[in-house]
Amino acid sequence: MNIDSIANGVVLDHIQSGKSMEIYKHLHLDQLDCQVAIIKNARSGHMGRKDIIKIDSPMDLDLDVLGYIDASITVNIIRDGQLKEKKHLELPQKLVNVIRCKNPRCITMAEPQLDAIALLSDPDRHTYRCAYCESSIDKKF
Repeated sequence: MNIDSIANGVVLDHIQSGKSMEIYKHLHLDQLDCQVAIIKNARSGHMGRKDIIKIDSPMDLDLDVLGYIDASITVNIIRDGQLKEKKHLELPQKLVNVIRCKNPRCITMAEPQLDAIALLSDPDRHTYRCAYCESSIDKKF
């Protein structure tokens, strides 16, 4: 299978196999007016299988969303057909409007216009807590 290289854009590599469609959805890649290639279950010597997303247009990415979905993703910035920058992600300490608290007594339920703020409480378990009521927020991705 051949997927053309891109001249200017972004390549998301080392995505955990099966996570590419979630990333596509949460980054709203369907709204872009450019080519987007999703490669699922590519062979990887390090990971066994991985997904890759190629976006044929420069764009700003929400690295917090990417880090939350899969902190092992590598973000490659391509300019003039060359790799210009490689970013390695980490689990974000704070998420704003990425996940919402499900506690029915939380202020965010009564006032949905408030920013949904989640703070990393346990990096080993990837656990977040609501900044308002401190309820644990389950990872949905």
